[in-house]
Amino acid sequence: MLYDALVAESRRNDSLDDVRSAALGRVRWLVDLLERQRTEFRLSMGREYKRFEAAGAATRAEIDGRLAACADEEGRAAVLCLMLAACFDDASLWQYDAEIGSLTARVRGWTSDEVAVMLLRATEHDMGFWFADSLGSALDAADRLDADGRRAVMPWLRHAHRELVDTTVEASLRASLAQRLRALLASVDQAHIPEGLIPADAPWAAPLGDRARTAPTPELACFVRHLADLSGPRPTQKWRRTCLGLADAASARDLVADVLRALAEDDPLCSGGNGAHAGWIHGDHHYHYVVHQNDGDLARGVLWAAALTGGPAVVRHLGALALRTGGPGTGVVTDLKLAGAAINALAETGDPASLETLWRLRSRIRHRALRKQLDTALVTAAGKQGITAEQLIERSVPDHGLAPDGSLEREWGGHRVRVAIEDATTVRLTFTRPDGGTSRTAPAAVKDGFPDALKELKALAREVRGTLSGERARIEALMSAGREWPYDEWCRYYRDHPVTGTLARGLIWEFRDADGEWRAVAPTAEPPGEPERVRLWHPIRASTHDIRAWRERLVTERLRQPFKQAFREIYLLTPAEEETGGYSNRFAAHIVHYRQLYALFKERGWQANFLGRHEGGYDGEARAEFGDGAWRACFHHEPATDDGGYAPEHAATDQVRFERRDGRRWREAPLAEVPPLVFSEAMRDVDLFVGVTSIAADPDWTDRGEDRYTGYRRTATFGALTASAEIRREALERIVPRLRIAGRCTLDGRFLIVRGDLGTYKIHLGSANILMEPHDAYLCIVPSRGKGGGKVFLPFEDERLSLILSKALLLAADTKITDESILVQMRRGA
Repeated sequence: MLYDALVAESRRNDSLDDVRSAALGRVRWLVDLLERQRTEFRLSMGREYKRFEAAGAATRAEIDGRLAACADEEGRAAVLCLMLAACFDDASLWQYDAEIGSLTARVRGWTSDEVAVMLLRATEHDMGFWFADSLGSALDAADRLDADGRRAVMPWLRHAHRELVDTTVEASLRASLAQRLRALLASVDQAHIPEGLIPADAPWAAPLGDRARTAPTPELACFVRHLADLSGPRPTQKWRRTCLGLADAASARDLVADVLRALAEDDPLCSGGNGAHAGWIHGDHHYHYVVHQNDGDLARGVLWAAALTGGPAVVRHLGALALRTGGPGTGVVTDLKLAGAAINALAETGDPASLETLWRLRSRIRHRALRKQLDTALVTAAGKQGITAEQLIERSVPDHGLAPDGSLEREWGGHRVRVAIEDATTVRLTFTRPDGGTSRTAPAAVKDGFPDALKELKALAREVRGTLSGERARIEALMSAGREWPYDEWCRYYRDHPVTGTLARGLIWEFRDADGEWRAVAPTAEPPGEPERVRLWHPIRASTHDIRAWRERLVTERLRQPFKQAFREIYLLTPAEEETGGYSNRFAAHIVHYRQLYALFKERGWQANFLGRHEGGYDGEARAEFGDGAWRACFHHEPATDDGGYAPEHAATDQVRFERRDGRRWREAPLAEVPPLVFSEAMRDVDLFVGVTSIAADPDWTDRGEDRYTGYRRTATFGALTASAEIRREALERIVPRLRIAGRCTLDGRFLIVRGDLGTYKIHLGSANILMEPHDAYLCIVPSRGKGGGKVFLPFEDERLSLILSKALLLAADTKITDESILVQMRRGA
């Protein structure tokens, strides 16, 4: 009998046993109907399921009708009965949330004992959703109690709060239930801080816990409850105003600053000793984390309170916390909500130091969602400063305390230590001994005498390298923007900046004075007259004569640019692209190494879905923004074949399309409407993707014995030169005559011809592959890792150009070749 079972199961040997028994006896009819319903459900699983299914529906209707007719006293008893009867059995999950919710909202006259039964029964459920639904109904009833009634159920309200803290419940439900519980508890005792609200074992919460134990006040309790009520990514204006008032009332400004510092710096929690940080994580996986997911609202509330009350002093800790919980290699699991809250708070401090902090975070955080938040934060911070987002980025580049020449020196015990930016890619740490000798490794006297200072200086060098790399990418991206600067502003944030200036002084800039004419000025040179405006020089705006003159000057004066500018490729619309109108097939139908292509996408800042045997994995689209974010290029690609693995080994390239930003949307645009700078820079990237990852550039391909792509490789390996290969040819025209092997080399169409003593060789300027005359036999030379063109000066960084020169130097002295694998091929070719 279900009735006897429920009476027995509901006995807890506590003061509420009589209440439970009386409720079950009051609605014995309901217990009988529930038993009939369960029996009919089991029978409906058999052969006569239709008959018993109909009977079950009739019973269901009878239950609904009887419950709807219940008066207050009988309705309250029915609620308790349904909560006690909710369970699993061998047939199904019996849950009555709809009936309980409807009755709880309708009936009146709740007693404290009845509410206590509901609260206790809710906490007995070990499933989060069941617990949350039942607790919600119990709180509905508790809300109707008077002050004495609430005081009577205080022990069960506290117990429910403890259970809620330790139970996995969906975040929004948890926040709502917790706020209701805390409000009920506060209505009885304003000074009470519920157990578990401040995590006892979390190092970051120790200052808060200590204050609550040693100096409890109603004001402090009210402040802590308010902090824990913040469940969204950023607080409302009402929450902020209330927070400021409560913080002052509780004298808690220094307190929240201490907690924020602990979040950023103190020891993390360990899953081994403190348990997993989330209920869905099981097993013995060992890791560290900063905040348990159930304490996230309180931690974010503290963070925002510190940001609102702490002033400039909190900026450093906000940045450290964002990096700790959102950056790579920090030793703790990523906490997107906490990192995002720190980023949002930094954006709204209004302190100039936050700009530098946001910029550092942008160069170090790689998570896509957080990077989007950082972009939004930069825009928000820019608005508070009254400048554009682009200006904000320029003005927030850290100088790391470096001198104008990009260096910093320290004197330690007679040793001079220097950190210096040497060129666009190198930051060097140099040690000078008292006798004047130098080294790149720290002397023992420095290591032993100044270990902490040396550690800080090495960390500074790493930060400078990161900033330098980020600035190099940012300034190169300006090649598609066509932006202009007032001369004074450009001097301050570009030419004279300790980090950015190293790059800016190696580039060609155009200056315009009052006469309105733009004049290009060589790297490191001063502009003539009194310039008013500045812009970055791009060859697409220059004449052929000027382009050639700049290239000749760079080679003659041995000026190496931070990135390829004077020798930059230019891509203009072709007649075929004018005809297609909406897309370009210029780089379609190439076979590329897919994983190498995907890695290059990420390196160049393109976002792409990953191809593979999963939904959406058969149509690839890589996207990148140009023209200061006003335009977007889309490069389509797909698996070349189905190799049967998780990801394809090779991909086939397809169309390039362009989109224009329209508010928050992107609209596809005809190629003719794309600005020339944007089109050229986007197509340059695509050319790079294809040129580097094509199987035509793979020197090991012929050793595979594969013939699937023989036709493509034969055509692409020694075919017509792309724009990047044409630039390579033009550079070689200036470099080769200055080489010691100049008499053995000539440029002929697509090839650099090298005459050795044993034979004549043709190096293709696109793929760097080699043919041997007179029969054009293929010669495979696999480059040694890390070796390039030796000490040959190159005006820009180009691995393929360096490879061509290294092969030319090797083949010009072919009698000195000792590698047997090369000699065998040479004998066969002869």
